[in-house]
Amino acid sequence: MNAFLDRLGSGHVLVADGATGTNLQQVGLQAGAHTEDWLIDQPDRILELEKAFVDAGADVILTCTFGGTAIRLQGSRYADRVEDINRRGASLAREAASTGRGVLVGGSMGPLGKLLMPLGPITYEEAVEAYAEQARALGAGGVDLLVIETQFSLDEARAALEGARTAPELPVVVSFSYDRGTRTIMGLRPEVASATFAGLGAAMIGVNCGTTLENAEAVVKQYAAASPNLPIWVKPNAGLPRMDGTQAVYDVTPQQMAEFARAAVKSGARVVGGCCGSTPAHVLALAGAIKERTAATTA
Repeated sequence: MNAFLDRLGSGHVLVADGATGTNLQQVGLQAGAHTEDWLIDQPDRILELEKAFVDAGADVILTCTFGGTAIRLQGSRYADRVEDINRRGASLAREAASTGRGVLVGGSMGPLGKLLMPLGPITYEEAVEAYAEQARALGAGGVDLLVIETQFSLDEARAALEGARTAPELPVVVSFSYDRGTRTIMGLRPEVASATFAGLGAAMIGVNCGTTLENAEAVVKQYAAASPNLPIWVKPNAGLPRMDGTQAVYDVTPQQMAEFARAAVKSGARVVGGCCGSTPAHVLALAGAIKERTAATTA
């Protein structure tokens, strides 16, 4: 059995990592730059961050490949190295995971950055192929699962899952960003998303990024009510950012993230981590909360 599915089947709640982009911006990544460029230019910075999440107690860390499709990499210095970028992302994450015990690696697959027809220039078939190319490279790099994240369009998420299926035997998480409370910017509702991807055989349905912790918890509850047999993945932002000059500041504290983790697990979440603004300190706090709960339920 796949290691990730085996862990899910054990009944334990898993801790996921925190943010990649916002943490790398703290050590020099320019806002708006292709984060994946640092897989070539600054791999030590990425490895350092991923190891910090492992040290904080993450059971699952994601690769630095959120924008790793050929479509999203357009304009990058390494736009012609899609396979290399994704393999490198998987390799660095595997190296970081090896510093912990049983840490799993999820291949991050973010949105294409362009809408599908008829709202944008990308055909459904082009989207499938872009995601398939990325999924195959991540699979070849040795990831344990694929995480299609920060989605807002049902059609693009379906294309992503279809592409991900070309990486044999890897479970797939499909996670949406609900930027309008409990709706995506395309108006998608949690119950529709969960029903759709339960029917398509996704390993988990997820919510990441988005707005507030309260809204993320509300989505978890709606997922659980609509598709009670489909495990739930949740990685909210550390709140909505505010600008301090040119710097985005996230105000949710590690303790608040720990409180959220307790509530999310109670509502049905099986994997809990953080998205934008979530540091290793946030992961340490939520990992402590989850481990306290585990100890209490097994005592």
